[in-house]
Amino acid sequence: MDVLHFLFGVFGNATALFLFLAPTITFKRIIRSKSIEQFSGIPYVMTLLNCLLSAWYGLPFVSKNNVLVSTINGAGSAIETIYVLIFIIYAPKKEKAKVLGLLTLVITIFTGVALVSLFALHGNARKLFCGCAAAVFSIIMYGSPLSIMRTVIKTKSVEYMPFFLSLFVFLCGTSWFVYGLLGRDPFVAVPNGVGCGLGALQLILYFIYRNNKGEAKKPISTHSLEIGPGKVHQEKKLVANGSHDERV
Repeated sequence: MDVLHFLFGVFGNATALFLFLAPTITFKRIIRSKSIEQFSGIPYVMTLLNCLLSAWYGLPFVSKNNVLVSTINGAGSAIETIYVLIFIIYAPKKEKAKVLGLLTLVITIFTGVALVSLFALHGNARKLFCGCAAAVFSIIMYGSPLSIMRTVIKTKSVEYMPFFLSLFVFLCGTSWFVYGLLGRDPFVAVPNGVGCGLGALQLILYFIYRNNKGEAKKPISTHSLEIGPGKVHQEKKLVANGSHDERV
């Protein structure tokens, strides 16, 4: 049981790392053009909060046998911080102020959760408090693709829902779901069970509409899907002159 628990945790780390690195194409584009164009920085700031809370929850003095949760979410926190900093550097003043304000709120929330759990709570109460906070934001992040799924159904095209991202959302959610079940940890199992289900729905939609990929012929405003572990990045992209932006 312990070996399986560890193996699913390692597999979860691998799939989650892929999802964390998925937006690098977007940020290469931002750096190259020195502009954020139509991209939104909000998903990255919110994913940073999710990673911070999940990394904190996985620490041994909060929950036992969840070090692998801390390792991948600690890495995710570092990666998301880089994304947010790049976004702030190239964002116009109005967008920069909005993202900085949200980043301040995120840091405040995480600091509050950490301080309360350290000095006001102990034992199971600490685990319950931190676990609920991490689980809520994980479910919110996994729920982000609902918008792009609605777009796929409406347009009957998977042009902006890449197969491999959907696949890795499913694999990541499934691996951490099983990890949580084996470790009897509902704060890991429940949100990732939601992620597993949503990932499966994305794959079903992909196979239903896969033959319609790329059929859109007129300029449209749409959403592109980018994923982070235990969570999903959703960004606005402007499609002009019948062509679309770079995407994963």
